[in-house]
Amino acid sequence: MHTGYRYVGSLFLAAALISPPGITAAARQQDEHRQEEHHDKDKRYYDKEHKDYHDWNDSEDREYRQYLTEHHRDYRDFSKLKSGEQQEYWNWRHSHQENDRDDHH
Repeated sequence: MHTGYRYVGSLFLAAALISPPGITAAARQQDEHRQEEHHDKDKRYYDKEHKDYHDWNDSEDREYRQYLTEHHRDYRDFSKLKSGEQQEYWNWRHSHQENDRDDHH
């Protein structure tokens, strides 16, 4: 009978020792995801072809998502795109400037 209690006790001890790091790892992963979502919010991008700057804000993010939808592309963080892909977006953005003129500086 003592062997059964020891076994169950060992399981509870193992679970208690494993759980906090697992919970911590999950929380850290969630925080990293949130940081990635807001990573671009404070960025400013220079558009070489049009020789202007663009502040990345909620409005620009909406425009970017609209661009992706129109071009049947999956979402990828803008900052992780190759420079040519970013330029394709800026070219599209300038051709759609009338939608949101105040967001360009």
